[in-house]
Amino acid sequence: MSLTATMDPAAATSTGASSPLGATDRERVVAWRGNRPITLAGFVADVRAIAAALPASGSAINLCEDRYAFIASFCAVGARGQTTLLPPSRTRDAVDCALAAHPGSYVLTDTALDPSPEPLVRLPVLRSIPAGCDDFVTFDPATVVAIGFTSGSTGQPKANAKTWLNFDVGSRLNADVLVPVLGLADGSPASIVATVPPQHMYGMEMSVLLPLFGPFAVHAGKPFFAADIATALAEVPAPRMLVTTPVHLRAILADRVQLPPVAAIVSATAPLPQGLAVAAEARFGAPLIELFGSTETCVIAHRRAAVDSAWRLHPGVRLRPQPDGTLVEASHLSQPVLLQDLVELLPDARFILRGRNADLLEIAGKRASLSDLTRRLLALDGVVDAVVFQLDDVDARGIQRVAALAVAPTRDPAELLAALRDQIDPVFLPRPLRRVDRLPRNETGKLPRSELLAALAAAAR
Repeated sequence: MSLTATMDPAAATSTGASSPLGATDRERVVAWRGNRPITLAGFVADVRAIAAALPASGSAINLCEDRYAFIASFCAVGARGQTTLLPPSRTRDAVDCALAAHPGSYVLTDTALDPSPEPLVRLPVLRSIPAGCDDFVTFDPATVVAIGFTSGSTGQPKANAKTWLNFDVGSRLNADVLVPVLGLADGSPASIVATVPPQHMYGMEMSVLLPLFGPFAVHAGKPFFAADIATALAEVPAPRMLVTTPVHLRAILADRVQLPPVAAIVSATAPLPQGLAVAAEARFGAPLIELFGSTETCVIAHRRAAVDSAWRLHPGVRLRPQPDGTLVEASHLSQPVLLQDLVELLPDARFILRGRNADLLEIAGKRASLSDLTRRLLALDGVVDAVVFQLDDVDARGIQRVAALAVAPTRDPAELLAALRDQIDPVFLPRPLRRVDRLPRNETGKLPRSELLAALAAAAR
């Protein structure tokens, strides 16, 4: 029995890729559901059971809540030569848009949905009972197994196709970074607990692909609150790796919950302030690795944010600065990708992130960045969460102004504006600045632009 990719030997040689799992991996644990380990042999049996229940054609929108169910059904869809669609969110509107854009698609789920989208496929019961020792699942490395959509934080979501080979090569690069950090030796596995959904590309890379291509086993849950994270970590053996976001890190630190020992923490989806990284490492006694990537590129660089300001590129990744961003070339990408990020290249495959093209503002001949304005607002006393963003409309003088939303229960918006006036040029003062109970963050902590504009309009009423 093996889970393997069917691959032309010449292609494997040119890319550095190889079959993800072999027959000798039969007893390797790939997932934990509660305290129960699931071996590769049981996993393959589940993949085959799901594949037999799928439609003959079409793409799948995988809404499985259980992370193990997502992984097994993702592989089942790929084994059938079909594609998993990853909408920017799991809202009904996002799902309907994906269904409309991909005729013949269906929704795949392990739970009851209300209202229920059509067509809908419910997963069979996953028994994880190994079948014959010659059982295996094959994948065509050139098949587009996933289409990820950008979050929409800077505009409309965009589709990005990923082949099995793209994921294979990229996952091995990620494993090469994380295995030494975790102190793994002789192929011994590490346990992953992730707070991010598998439907997001970061969650896909860190909690779905790593267990398929490397020495990792993932907890099937998606813990949200600090106590749930602690429980999930206690249900898996050491060494443990927590995959999370800056938003979750802040919540864990504020909760003062006692986590079981972790060997490493991984963070992505939003900039990680150095102070937060230092506090997390001091609290949990483990290195915190920040990952740099995107839906378009997957992970391409990493750094230990508590001590490093520069990013280190994955092997085989090349950056070429452009007037409007940065061109990324990499062994795990089918073609070069242009990002809006502005970088300064350094020796030894390192770089400094200088901002995003869409982040830069120019008003009345003066320049600023939205991220810096947000940082200054967040630093004010009493501000728990905040964001500064540019409006679509222009004022009477033809200037495209900026607005802000702040979670600051004890502060008046006028006080916050007065405090900002001492730090920034008046042309960049956010008008309006609205106080809200919470920011409209999605499951990974990002702020889709459409949700920001809706929240701003609601706060004005």
